[in-house]
Amino acid sequence: MAGLVAALLTPLVFFPPFKLVEAKIFDILSIIVPPRPRASVEVVAIDEPSFSEIGQRWPWPRELHARLAERLRAAGAKVVAFDIIFSEPSTEEADRRFAAALGPDVVLASDDVSTKLDHGVQITRVNPIDPFLDAGAVPGVASVAPDGDVYLRQMPTQPDGFAAEILRVAGEPAQPPPEGALIQYFGPARSYPTVSYYQALDPETFLQPGRFKDKIVLVGLSLKAATSADAGAPDTFPTAYTLTTGELTAGVEVQATILDNLRHDLFVVPIPRIAVLALLVAAACGAAALSIRGVTWRTGLAALFMIVFLFALAWLALRFGRIWAPPVLPAAAALAVFGARFGLDYARERQLRQAVSEAFSRYLSPDLVAELARDPGALRLGGERRNLSVLFCDVRGFTSLSETLKDQPERLTALINRLLDPLSEAVLAEGGTIDKYMGDCIMAFWNAPLPSPDHPRRAVRAAMRMMEAVTVLNTALRQEEGEGAPQFAVGIGINTGDCVVGNVGSRWRYDYSVLGDAVNLASRLESLSKEYNVSLILGPATAEAVRDDYVLIELDRIAVRGRATESAIFTVVASASQRRDPAVAELSRLHAEALENLREGKRTEALGLVVRCRSLAPSLAGYYRTLMGKIGGMSR
Repeated sequence: MAGLVAALLTPLVFFPPFKLVEAKIFDILSIIVPPRPRASVEVVAIDEPSFSEIGQRWPWPRELHARLAERLRAAGAKVVAFDIIFSEPSTEEADRRFAAALGPDVVLASDDVSTKLDHGVQITRVNPIDPFLDAGAVPGVASVAPDGDVYLRQMPTQPDGFAAEILRVAGEPAQPPPEGALIQYFGPARSYPTVSYYQALDPETFLQPGRFKDKIVLVGLSLKAATSADAGAPDTFPTAYTLTTGELTAGVEVQATILDNLRHDLFVVPIPRIAVLALLVAAACGAAALSIRGVTWRTGLAALFMIVFLFALAWLALRFGRIWAPPVLPAAAALAVFGARFGLDYARERQLRQAVSEAFSRYLSPDLVAELARDPGALRLGGERRNLSVLFCDVRGFTSLSETLKDQPERLTALINRLLDPLSEAVLAEGGTIDKYMGDCIMAFWNAPLPSPDHPRRAVRAAMRMMEAVTVLNTALRQEEGEGAPQFAVGIGINTGDCVVGNVGSRWRYDYSVLGDAVNLASRLESLSKEYNVSLILGPATAEAVRDDYVLIELDRIAVRGRATESAIFTVVASASQRRDPAVAELSRLHAEALENLREGKRTEALGLVVRCRSLAPSLAGYYRTLMGKIGGMSR
């Protein structure tokens, strides 16, 4: 993974436009606790107050510059440098007066002008006019080369640059910086000691004594009227501090900064691009090593530490080693490796979650699976007490069918699967949890692992769906195989009560299941459904919960463990919408009277009522036949 990331990012190392991104980071880091060189440079600003005081339009008469040079020299200035290009003659008298004020302690700006031609680029040197050079003034190239974003970062490398010539004249010659060296700025605009031009013309009046003694004095434009980064102004440049202040820096102050960079070796040297590539590979490998065991919160902290470390290391190298090691690509490589590892882990986790969800969907409804995926904490480990509705469903006559098809196990399996599929679907459609399959028996429950306030209703609705599914399957089998096709029937028992639900088993293997007397009673009700010849038997709590949704009849009263009295068991004869049907209402009334007479020992009356009930409910004929047999046995 680290190799792939490094290979993908390598082209950016040698992609020139990307260097602008690194340059912005350099700007930010270079202004964090910048060095403070000893103030030995003064700036004389040609600014708005000076225009107001002098009262003349630009360019000013050269006699004025001559007077300034003389006053600065008289004030003890070591070098006077004009960041102004005097490349064209003025009046003869003015030029003669200015030349007279010049000497070997004065540096005048020159410029290298590049002109694009069809066959290449022509560079023309624009020097001050000859009378000024003949007077002893020293020319210095003040040209600078802004980057593609117009920010000024590159140190001039000409041996006769403006700042280099100033230092040479001051007796402090400096070696030209290497190609690509970067300027270290020391503050925003007006960070250097600055006085207005008109003040320097009369230092005794406006300035403290000795202000210029043994100082290098730079004279140049420094206008504030239009120095915002988006407006621009003559001889102004965006610098590293423009990012924070939004202001441009005057060219004369930039030259003062370049001078201090040369004088104190404060310029910054970028590492070779091959070294950047090595850092990129190292960062990618380091990130891969930190995330080799997968992504956790510790990996996130490691990633954050690594990014901070790379930027901190770049700042330390810049500040104390004067070396620029761009941290952008190494940090990007580390983040890409961490991100790729996170993506792979996330994809695996998604795949695993999908597999788990698919597995759980065999036991839970899709809605429950989705809710558990959103809130896994809803599935508690261990056991908890909860009121549940438990359903047992058994296939009637399966033993006989197995005996008949003992030589056709594949057909037997296909048939039972064909039956269990719609039965399971009925449970899941009502939000139930399939606990287990026990041969031809299904055990399911409601209200766990997620709460279901109407769980008794859902359990009974699932039972009704199951019985309908059996009818549909029998019809389909008869259509496929004729009258000799196997016919299925089911017995269902549902009970509602408090259970313990959770992971039950050993430390090697366990199942999410339910335990309790309510479960045992539900299993017993399923067994009694065969004895009473009905498809569905409800426990007392379940019947009470669904009494408003279905028409129920009491089948009998049975002894329940833990109770001194017998408990009634019920079955469903119709939905609540059929409660007003005369036949249903008559059946409910007659059935209740029959049981009452039976309990009072009125067997003859009870038998007559049972006969009438059987005629009203053919679907319960088996039950009433059993009840009639019971009454007859009691008579004997």
